[in-house]
Amino acid sequence: METSDSVSASSSGPLNDFSYIKSSEKSKSKKDSAWTKFFDHGAGKVTAVETVDDWTIDLSKLFLGIRFACGAHNRLYRGIYKNEFVAVKMIRLPEDDENGKMSARLEKQFHREVTLLSRLYHRNVIKLVGGYRYLPVFCIINEYLSGNSLRAFLYKLEYKSQPLQKLIPISLDIARRMAYIHSQGVIHRDLKLENILFDQDFHLKVTDFGIACEELLCDSLAEDPGTYRWMTPEMIKHKSYGRKVDAYSFGLLLWEMVAGVVPKLSDWRSHKLGVM
Repeated sequence: METSDSVSASSSGPLNDFSYIKSSEKSKSKKDSAWTKFFDHGAGKVTAVETVDDWTIDLSKLFLGIRFACGAHNRLYRGIYKNEFVAVKMIRLPEDDENGKMSARLEKQFHREVTLLSRLYHRNVIKLVGGYRYLPVFCIINEYLSGNSLRAFLYKLEYKSQPLQKLIPISLDIARRMAYIHSQGVIHRDLKLENILFDQDFHLKVTDFGIACEELLCDSLAEDPGTYRWMTPEMIKHKSYGRKVDAYSFGLLLWEMVAGVVPKLSDWRSHKLGVM
């Protein structure tokens, strides 16, 4: 990875608009440094999945910027790769994983996400740029979407019920995106407002394939949690399921857009688990 000085020295393209990298490098916390130091080894081209040569990345052309989101085991950074804005998702294996279960699960999710995204070519599905592995860190690089999520869009509208003339085109857009994903034999398994993002032209894109799976290979006993409120009874009870689980989540998504409220967790828990 090149230094922030080399970034500021560039005189064309997105790098001109990315001047905050230099200052952000200076202000990174120790926790951030513990994650990002793995970009400094200078190993050159690496691959996320050995059998998929098309998805290698050249670290010398990757510039890491400001972190904009984080989870229990991953962090998202804005960056630049080959003069294009990208989102860099870093997954770090836990140090206190005595039995190695969590590490194995995270590594499996990484391989699965890169493999599935590499098969999806659609303008309304998040585009995979490449992958990177340097233990204990895994990295997935996708196109950067400058727009907000559908959740943030509704929040700005104060979750007021919107006219059907506005909601129907959005709903149909999402349905078409999911129809394409299913046509490729992929189940998303975590469809919700947060995972529908707008690009700079206000086009919708389906994102976050971290727990997606091939329909023929979905493991009903897997511990991939998903998001409880949007999970079907079959997933909660670890029964066999198919692409209809996405249709169920899509129904809840429509509920939120039409009603302007999130379904009450207590009501849905009783419904899902068959408690009357």
